[in-house]
Amino acid sequence: MNDLKATLARQFIEAIPHSRALAMSLVEIGDGEAEIEMPYDERFVGDLRTGVIHGGAVSALMDTCCGTAVMTHPSHPAGTATMDLRIEYMRAAKPGQAIRTRATCYHVTRNVAFVRAIAMDDDRDRPVATATGAFTVERARSDKT
Repeated sequence: MNDLKATLARQFIEAIPHSRALAMSLVEIGDGEAEIEMPYDERFVGDLRTGVIHGGAVSALMDTCCGTAVMTHPSHPAGTATMDLRIEYMRAAKPGQAIRTRATCYHVTRNVAFVRAIAMDDDRDRPVATATGAFTVERARSDKT
């Protein structure tokens, strides 16, 4: 893991209040790729009867992971924000298990980055959710010529 990229990715994640509240942590980082984990926490259960984590917590994890993938893209964006994020929930995450999301920023234009992501629990054969999204690309002042 590139130390500078990892530091910047951690700073990006920690700057977002809901990411801190959900105890998200960086697992892996690469050029336009990120993997973030969110531990199981009963405070974020959406259905007390089943113990399943609320879909909003899963979507926050996926959104944060996608943004992190954009920030680590080799085109070096200075910032990003979600423009569009479509999440398809495949199944409920298993109670008691952490959820891990892996995102890839696969294409960047002058102003928009395109990302795909997948969320999994310990059952690596069946995704919890998948996502596709478009994110703004903010360039550093010297890149805006």
